[in-house]
Amino acid sequence: MSKPNLSHKFGKGLPPKEFIASMTKNQNEFQANYDSFVWASEEDREFFESLNYRDDLRVLILAADWCGDVVRNIPVVFQALEISGVPTEVLIMENHPDVMDEFLTMGGRSVPIVIFADTGGYVLGQWGPRPQHVQEVMVEFKRLNPDREAADYQDNMAEARKEILKRYGEGTESHAVIIRELRELISGF
Repeated sequence: MSKPNLSHKFGKGLPPKEFIASMTKNQNEFQANYDSFVWASEEDREFFESLNYRDDLRVLILAADWCGDVVRNIPVVFQALEISGVPTEVLIMENHPDVMDEFLTMGGRSVPIVIFADTGGYVLGQWGPRPQHVQEVMVEFKRLNPDREAADYQDNMAEARKEILKRYGEGTESHAVIIRELRELISGF
């Protein structure tokens, strides 16, 4: 299924700093994750810095301040895109259900979704809602628990969430993984 043209959404989102300033939930934790970011390698930093020479990319990020994955992942994405010079906007999930419904994860609304488009609004690729090794837990959970009404669904979800947190690791452990995945994605455009 082809993704929609998103040019009509350019200019409708919040710049990253405005998104942070407007957060009513998790703002301190988000800011702490942003402030704790350190480039794992000079090569990664140089890759994102080199994107300043490209004027063909735009990024729209579907996000919500209540979401733990947004709080963990988007500070890293912001740091990478900040030095890239790629125009970046945050679309609040609840305010843009039309876009959210075009970027479902396993049939559900999950954020964050980082959408890379060209200047004409054509979608080139997407990342999210979690690093791949973390998302594998949710994929397996959904496979094993298709019935949301099952008696053990909530208990199994609680266990899956524990494993997700474990896979994110301590502190900034997942930051280098996110950078690597974004870099691999962008290298394909």
